[in-house]
Amino acid sequence: MNRTLSYQIPAEDNNKTVVTFLKEQGFSRHILIDLKKTKNSILRDGIWLYFQDILHTGDTIFVSLIENTGSDGILPVDLPLTILYEDEDILVVNKPSGMPTHPSMDNYDNTLANAVLMYYKKQGIPFTFRCLNRLDRDTTGLTVIAKNALSSALLSSAIRTRQIHRSYLAIVSGITPESGTIDAPIARKDSSVIEREVNFSSGERAVTHFRRLAERNGLSLVLLTLETGRTHQIRVHLSYSGHPIAGDFLYGSELESLPGRFALHASRIRFRHPLTGEMIELTSPLPAPLAALLNAPTS
Repeated sequence: MNRTLSYQIPAEDNNKTVVTFLKEQGFSRHILIDLKKTKNSILRDGIWLYFQDILHTGDTIFVSLIENTGSDGILPVDLPLTILYEDEDILVVNKPSGMPTHPSMDNYDNTLANAVLMYYKKQGIPFTFRCLNRLDRDTTGLTVIAKNALSSALLSSAIRTRQIHRSYLAIVSGITPESGTIDAPIARKDSSVIEREVNFSSGERAVTHFRRLAERNGLSLVLLTLETGRTHQIRVHLSYSGHPIAGDFLYGSELESLPGRFALHASRIRFRHPLTGEMIELTSPLPAPLAALLNAPTS
């Protein structure tokens, strides 16, 4: 995936070196190394610039990010792929249940990465898979993928500084309070490489806000927003609160009507585009099999 960016140098950046200017635009050390090794990667008036060249007010420079190879070891596979948004820098898809994000042991050809690489292979484009918000295998919803190294670096920084706002919908056991905050540290469980737990002695701080939207059939539909992004945070916190996610047997659900999935959905994301600054807001409705839990007739 190749991308060419243009920058017009403003007065406040007059007399800065090329490398200083690019660092201030969010170019990481890794990207800068690649640019340094690539002929004609930075041009002004058709002339290849070096890192220590001086920029002047009104200059226009063109920076080419070139990737001629894709992700090693990820097999392109023709799998369903629901695209909600795409431009030169970002791809946002609606991940289904039962699809891991990345390949792993026993999951070599059934992942979101496999599907995305096939999507670009059909276009003749080598693609490096860079997923910004990895969802668990059975969690559905909005997943953001960076299409080049710069958008990946800038979006990763936005996540660290909490500038990407995400909301989730979950159906949980029991009737929750109308709203609240769960502030409880999370650590890896000693007996498992996968499972996490609330641990006040060794855990990292984790904060989840929730609001109940509906309740029926002994279940609650809750809207969740995160202040932190710990592994399995929502699942652990809801289980800790006494309201595990429906179908999440790892964390204590007893509901048996959701074979092979649990009721957690990444429903909304809002962030500024890393390169244009445009505000992007996308939503995804609760999948029908999950909504049916609340709509089913009571016995």
